[in-house]
Amino acid sequence: MKTFDLADESVSNLNQALHLPASGGLEFMVLNPGGKHCVAVGAVADTRITIEGHVGYYCAGMNQNAEITIHGNAGPGLAENMMSGKVRVTGNASQYCGATAHGGLLVIEGDAAARCGISMKGVDIVVYGSIGHMSAFMAQTGRLIVLGDTGDSLGDSIYEARIYVQGKPKSLGTDCVQKSMRDKHKNELGALLVQAKVSGVDISGFKRYGSARELYNFKIDNLSAY
Repeated sequence: MKTFDLADESVSNLNQALHLPASGGLEFMVLNPGGKHCVAVGAVADTRITIEGHVGYYCAGMNQNAEITIHGNAGPGLAENMMSGKVRVTGNASQYCGATAHGGLLVIEGDAAARCGISMKGVDIVVYGSIGHMSAFMAQTGRLIVLGDTGDSLGDSIYEARIYVQGKPKSLGTDCVQKSMRDKHKNELGALLVQAKVSGVDISGFKRYGSARELYNFKIDNLSAY
């Protein structure tokens, strides 16, 4: 295991080590992150990274293949543009976590703030707690699972992403509607909860939300919604 103590070493040195394909198979321990920004950004190999403490914005951005665990809270933009791999935060995440992410699994054991999963493009996001307003705005593909409640305008202008919520949405955004939970959706949800290490949850308590597909093409009757 290689240890980086960010009280003495720079974030740049840490990230440079993670940008090397030769880091694959190694384990990294990051100590004293102290809320620093851009920690563990751009990891490219199947590296296991453990961060002991709180991080600032854009932690684990552009992740590829690495498994990153943050024992603390994360600032804005956690796992932004993530491509693959796994990112887990044991605390809360600030705004737009998982924004534009193309793949992989993002798990937040606490709550997530506004715009969680905005413009997601294939990532799977599991939030143990609740999420803020405008989450999954313009979400294109991927799955967002929320065990708690959601803020206003959930799934506004959503495309083909699927949202599963155990709690109650404060309101749904434009073109987002509740949809039926078929067996394939229950199986999909169950598999994702297992991947996120969620146990003891009754799948029957979840509701599914997605696109009504009324904004795909311009209609004069919908002018006020554009």
